[in-house]
Amino acid sequence: MFSEACIQKKAISRQDCANKETNQNSTFVNKTEPAIGTFHNDEHNITKSSALLSRTPNLRDSDQVTMRRTLRHYFLDTFNTYESLFDCLASENAFYIKPISLRHPLIFYYGHTATFFINKLLLARLINERVDQRMESIFAVGVDEMSWDDLNEANYDWPSVHDVKAYRDKVRTLVLDLIDHAPLHMPIDWENPWWAIIMGIEHERIHLETSSVLIRQHDLSMVKSSPNWQPNNYSGVAPENQLIHVAAGKVRLAKDKTSPFYGWDNEYGVHDAEITAFEASKFLVSNQEFLEFVEAKGYQTAEYWTEEGQGWLQFTNAEHPTFWRKAPDGWYLRLMTEEVCMPWDWPVEVNYHEAKAFCNWKKQQTGHAVRLPTEDEWYRLYDIASIRDVGAAPAQANIHLDHGASSCPVNQFAQGEFYDVVGNVWQWTETPIYPFEGFEVHPIYDDFSTPTFDERHNLIKGGSWISTGNESLHSARYAFRRHFFQHAGFRYVISGEINSVPASHYETDKLMSEYAEFHYGDEYFGVPNFSKALVELAVATLTKHQLDGLPKHTALDLGCASGRATFELARYFDQVTGVDFSARFIGQAVQLAKGETLRYTLIDEGELVSYKSRSLAGLKLEDTKHKVGFFQGDACNLKPVLTGYDFILAANLIDRLYDPAKFLSSIHERLNVGGVLMLASPYTWLSEHTPRKDWIGGFKKDGETFTTSDGLQALLSKHFCLIQEPQEIPFVIRETKRKFQHTLSEVTFWQRTA
Repeated sequence: MFSEACIQKKAISRQDCANKETNQNSTFVNKTEPAIGTFHNDEHNITKSSALLSRTPNLRDSDQVTMRRTLRHYFLDTFNTYESLFDCLASENAFYIKPISLRHPLIFYYGHTATFFINKLLLARLINERVDQRMESIFAVGVDEMSWDDLNEANYDWPSVHDVKAYRDKVRTLVLDLIDHAPLHMPIDWENPWWAIIMGIEHERIHLETSSVLIRQHDLSMVKSSPNWQPNNYSGVAPENQLIHVAAGKVRLAKDKTSPFYGWDNEYGVHDAEITAFEASKFLVSNQEFLEFVEAKGYQTAEYWTEEGQGWLQFTNAEHPTFWRKAPDGWYLRLMTEEVCMPWDWPVEVNYHEAKAFCNWKKQQTGHAVRLPTEDEWYRLYDIASIRDVGAAPAQANIHLDHGASSCPVNQFAQGEFYDVVGNVWQWTETPIYPFEGFEVHPIYDDFSTPTFDERHNLIKGGSWISTGNESLHSARYAFRRHFFQHAGFRYVISGEINSVPASHYETDKLMSEYAEFHYGDEYFGVPNFSKALVELAVATLTKHQLDGLPKHTALDLGCASGRATFELARYFDQVTGVDFSARFIGQAVQLAKGETLRYTLIDEGELVSYKSRSLAGLKLEDTKHKVGFFQGDACNLKPVLTGYDFILAANLIDRLYDPAKFLSSIHERLNVGGVLMLASPYTWLSEHTPRKDWIGGFKKDGETFTTSDGLQALLSKHFCLIQEPQEIPFVIRETKRKFQHTLSEVTFWQRTA
């Protein structure tokens, strides 16, 4: 139980601050006032609990009986600890008054984690009915900051605290019954229905932290001290920060589904990086060090702030960190349930904008390239600090509630040459969260990470004093909006330019997504990928007609769209050019050619989507990316430079041209004599693409049927000969999960004779 695990020490009180406030300076060397509490740079001065909050369990290394017992303990430990957090609220009224305007009141978060269990258990089919329909409609969604037009509390008829507690008790009973009696097959992994149980527990541990931040943002009249949630009361002279050299090295992250520990979707996949040498601050930035920035009018100097940061400043009118309080007798720090005399040697807690502005100020002051570390640089620090994964056992770090309910001095926990690489407070990075290669969403929680892949959510690393379970693992990847407050601070580095991270946006335009799937996605109903099938047919045809001896230096893919056939042709030709009228389509191909991952959503039904990602490496086409080039162009008015090709493919193009006859009458100019033109088309003539008068077939002529094949023969026979009979190649375009277009495209091969 958490009540046994938490310290019961008196925190630094306002009274303790009497006569303590002195003029702060930038070097600390002349600061001589006595420490608050007893401080001897010894771990025993930071209270350590005798019964630690349980760690995230190994899901593979045990039998069924042991696993049931482990999960029962892990669930109860989490569920009870979460409920004890709300003992910090002073009255029932505190459950219903918002700590901040853009978040729900705490009554929502009290019920939300229980509802999450029910929703995920239903999706995993471990249960087949709800516990309380009304509660589960109220508490299902609304965790993230709300939009400006959703602030009307009349929309919410919140239940009583008593009723929510009764609901939580029902959920507790249900989950325990599942753990004790539901069929269990080991190991518990991503595919196992029991993953939903672990997911619910780890989700509640996330909200243990986020709810503690909301309690900290509540008015002091709304909170009270709780014996289970006592902060540290140790502080002393803040150390002067210094820079430590970090040698160049490599970072490799490759968590896969055989990992014995639970993970959220964004942790899985592969990421490799080369890290150049840099310097990093030995300590997290302390309140004392940040005071220099405040006193230098940093909050009033626009040049230190990004454009987004300036917008946040204008909205908030901030003049110092949000948890700082200025009183006539000096500075105070707001903790969860009280204000205390400022512990200058504790880490400052700020959002990304404030951390970034400090770095810009420091850069101007020192002339060095000061900035926040990247995620990769943080992992490099982790590696050289030789930290064992703190999620597995008690660690030499202020994390996992091992050492009280607050931060502690920045020079308390050494990890190699550095302090607090892990623990104390989260650390902002310069890196917007992005998915690793091989990323996929979990089918029962498809919106955990994907909404944050917008380049507006930056990663925080290392965990805080209240980060538990998965949050405390080396592999954890959590990101927040840059104006967001968490128990988060920062350290700074001196380094060069930041390597760009892979694009994280998911294409959501319906047409663009359909084409991405058509070119690079799954095969449906046993129909092979159309672009790949066309190229394989081309190679087979050239061989059959003994044309495989013709030069295969250059090929042109006209109407290349998203570019799959261009890459496929590059398996056989030295250089391939892809041309399309749409720059948006070409953009997908260029993205892949640059080695990036193409990400897109597909409509399943209504507003429900699935998430897909594709790369050339995954399609075994990586070796072709240096042999292709993509250009925007009009097939009916090609640039002169696009000539001298040995092979030209025009797939599903001619019935989308505004003047197909012009294209066909001049295409020989782009092809070497003896070269081959491959046409594929379903001959779907539509006046919205081609004026009726410009169709080359599909109508009556002189009272007789005139097909597109007739039109092709008439237009091409002067310069080409048909080298084999037409044949049909099928293709399938996915529109929704249950709606597909199945089409036949007629393919013809024409060799240039003159």
